[in-house]
Amino acid sequence: MTLFKKLTKGIFKENPVFSLVLGTCPTLAVTTNAQNGIFMGIAATFVLICSNIVISAVKKLIPSKVRLPSYIVIIAGFVTIVSMIMQAFLPAAYEALGIFLPLIVVNCIILGRAELFASKNNVFDSALDGLAMGIGFTFSLLLIGSLREIIGNGSFFGMSLFGGFQPFPFLTTSSGGFLTFGVCMCLVSMISKKEIKSTGCGGCKLCEKGECQE
Repeated sequence: MTLFKKLTKGIFKENPVFSLVLGTCPTLAVTTNAQNGIFMGIAATFVLICSNIVISAVKKLIPSKVRLPSYIVIIAGFVTIVSMIMQAFLPAAYEALGIFLPLIVVNCIILGRAELFASKNNVFDSALDGLAMGIGFTFSLLLIGSLREIIGNGSFFGMSLFGGFQPFPFLTTSSGGFLTFGVCMCLVSMISKKEIKSTGCGGCKLCEKGECQE
């Protein structure tokens, strides 16, 4: 797999939100606008990269019986760092994200990549995986947040749009979040299937055997 494919796998093919359906709680909770989505995505990406690097580096030193608690402690350390940075320099974003910022500690995306990838691969590949998953997570949050803010509030990053456009406030509610999430998941799934067909990978013999690395 090329470097480009490794970095972009989280956008469509292995998108943590739309393809793997992980991290849906913060996804629905913080995406009432695009700005919140961006800040949550950046925070999660930072934790993903750093925790993957550390876990990959010390994986042989951690006893198998306590590996999950150890991973959580490592992840919690980086979540604390990013929380303190945001509280000091971005207090408005810190307040907007609320409890969902410290809850990154138990985000299924981060713990899942630690267990399934970082604990089995080298530091460089683990860092790339963290970055790829972070890009995919941020893309998901930005997409949902943008749609909910533009259609629901008639604004984008706080700036009013369309003049006399009549917003549809339903999308800013919890039910509207679920609806937007479902529509985005459908679109990403359709695009992913088209990408596989266009590469000719979907019908190759290696895919049928589950051995394809593309």
